[in-house]
This record gives sequence, structure tokens and C-alpha cells, in this order.
Amino acid sequence: MQPILEPIHLDEQRTITSFYHSKKNFETPWHFHPQHELTYIEESVGTKFVGDYVGPYEPGELVLLRSNLPHCWKNNTEQTGLSKSIVVQWNLGVFPKVPELAKLFQLLRTASKGILFDKGATAPLISQLKQCPQLGGHDLYIQLLTLLVKLADCDYTTLSSASFIDDLPSEYGNRMADIHDFVGMHYNRKIYLKELADLVNMSEQSFSRFFTKMMGRPFFTFLNEYRINISARMLLDTHDSVSHIAFACGYESLPFFHRQFKKFMGCSPLAYQRKYAKV
Repeated sequence: MQPILEPIHLDEQRTITSFYHSKKNFETPWHFHPQHELTYIEESVGTKFVGDYVGPYEPGELVLLRSNLPHCWKNNTEQTGLSKSIVVQWNLGVFPKVPELAKLFQLLRTASKGILFDKGATAPLISQLKQCPQLGGHDLYIQLLTLLVKLADCDYTTLSSASFIDDLPSEYGNRMADIHDFVGMHYNRKIYLKELADLVNMSEQSFSRFFTKMMGRPFFTFLNEYRINISARMLLDTHDSVSHIAFACGYESLPFFHRQFKKFMGCSPLAYQRKYAKV
């Protein structure tokens, strides 16, 4: 249930990939990767997790994610049909930073929070998106560039309240991956700042500045968001009690857990469960 670093095998010879997903479930766990991603939900209903956002999804949604933004789609367990989606993923830097593409790069910067496009605005573009899994080489490159330029003029809403910054030097990305791994392994207990600082060979003060710069908020704010998002998943995925989930996510005080849950989710754990378990 922790976000994992998903390897996407792109290199200098192949910088863009596109595929069609059609299975019973969206099987990928909560994860992140250094590539940008455009996902279209063709069939399936359920709950999407994007950064610190949790909410329902439905067919026809088109979402743009900037690199390193944790995300996953969880389909309704009572769903009878297949979960179908079209995904395009591409490396940073594949498009030249020229003035003519300024709106595109502004769109990608905004996508650090995750972008949900207006269905009506993007409806004319979906047929072009559906062609992407059959394309390769320069044809896929041109098709994606054309789509993104048109999407830059479409209405949208952002999802995550916090930005997940990318375009990092490789050593920064490696440090963030190590931090994600550590939090994923130890979120169920008390975590000390010194542990993280030692992990990435920094002083506590330097680590705090680094993390805030990279993630847009202090580490312990991120850790609370992380734990609450995991608890939200557990409320939907398990039959465990609220108190069991709170302690399993590293909270030593049940009242504090309730306050944090309401702060980030806008409702109590049980109200959240009643609302989204029926999606």
C-alpha cells in the first residue's frame, strides 16, 4: 500500500510508450515514476489517488500527471466488467523548450498537482489518444505533441493540494526514491528526522530544506498526508476497525488521527468509508 518507484523502460532510443490496459482490475499499486503520464479511463469506476488527493473516478476521465507524482486507480471491487484505460508515458526533456511550446510547459508544471480535464473540452481529442498504442517512433512523438498542445487550451481542475516537483538532478531523484522507500517501510512507527537525514547523508537542517524544496511542504506534513492516504485505502480495502487502522498507520493517539483525517479528507474516517466504499 506504500507508493513504490515503478521502473518504466525508456531510454535514448525510445522516450515515449503507450499501451492499452484491459483487465479485471487496475493492478498497479500506489506508485510514482520519473516519467510524465497521460491516462484515459475508458471503462471502470472506483477511487483515484493522486498525490494527497483521494476521490472517485468514472469512464471518460482524462488525467495528466507530472513526473514523481504518486498515484493509482482502484476500481470498485463489485465491478462486473473489465477495467480499461489508455496510457501514454514519456521521459522529461523530449520536447524542446521553445517559445512556441510555452503553454505546453506551463501545463506540465501545473500537472505537478495532477490535472483532471473537462470531459466536454477533451471529447474531440479522445479518438486521437486512442490511436497512440498503435503508433511508434516519430508518429507517436508527433501525435503526443499535438495532443498536449491541444490539451493546453482545454479547461481542467487540479487534484492534489500539494505539488510534487520534478526536473530534478539525478542524485535528487535518487534521494527522493530512498526517502519514499524508507517512509513506505516505516510509516507504521514513529519516524525521526535524523533517520532521514542520515539516510541521504545530510544534516537535519539541510534535509528539511531539501525536502521542503522538492515536495513543497515540510517532511512531517508529507508524512501525515502519506499516513492518512494509506488509512483511506485501508478503510476501503479491509474490514479493520478505525482504531486498528490508525495504529497500523503510525498514529499513537486516536483523537489526533481523527483530527488529521478530517484535516486532509474533510470528513471523519467512517463518513469517508460510507461515501467511497459505495463508489
